[in-house]
Amino acid sequence: MLTLLSPAKKLNEEKQLVDNCSSPIFTEDSEKLINSLRKYNPKKLSKLMGISPALSDLNVQRYANWNINHEKDVNPAVLTFNGEVYAGLNAVSFSKKEKDYAQDNLRILSGLYALLKPYDLIHPYRLEMGTKLKVGRKNNLYEFWGDKIVNEINGVVANQKEKVLVNLASNEYFKSVNKKKLEATVITPVFKDFNNGKYKTVMVYAKKARGMMASYIIKNKIDKVNDLIGFNTVGYCYNAAASTDIEKVFYRG
Repeated sequence: MLTLLSPAKKLNEEKQLVDNCSSPIFTEDSEKLINSLRKYNPKKLSKLMGISPALSDLNVQRYANWNINHEKDVNPAVLTFNGEVYAGLNAVSFSKKEKDYAQDNLRILSGLYALLKPYDLIHPYRLEMGTKLKVGRKNNLYEFWGDKIVNEINGVVANQKEKVLVNLASNEYFKSVNKKKLEATVITPVFKDFNNGKYKTVMVYAKKARGMMASYIIKNKIDKVNDLIGFNTVGYCYNAAASTDIEKVFYRG
């Protein structure tokens, strides 16, 4: 069973001292993207990405500093991404055995790197998967990455006890996985809170819950779908009536 997360826009760039880190597998492709991004001045980058002038200036500098060797100014991906999902994941609490398990059973989708192991070393960057960045004849990142992501996922899942992909990624990122060629059953956990008289997805809570579910899987070495329903962190409870074979729904409140 393999768990899939999205990256985060918010980053922690403080130096993280972690042993036994790995390298991203598609850095040559990432360099092609960086070379395309280096052609954008701050004003054009702001328009392309819909970001503020300050963020444009910052990322123009990041692209200039990016180096394919990943030996300087890099940190593990799981400690670099710093949004709600990663607050829920709380990777700084992982023991060595949990880190090892995460390396084998967790992957992070990325606009720049395609697919990351949690302890792959990365440069800080901003590149959402939905960005309409043209690279050669490719009109966007979905076209650019093509089947590389799904092929890599299939290779990992083939060595798992159950050929299952636990999708804790956003729709924007999960669209990069070619479902027609995916050789795994997709299980999507859904988190709903009681709000204004009904249960619904409150995104800020759902994002954190995705991270907590990933942490639950890692810390308990969950490798069977049926064991996912034991997740009850911060008040969430599995609702069998609202769930299906491929969608596991958790209510809170």
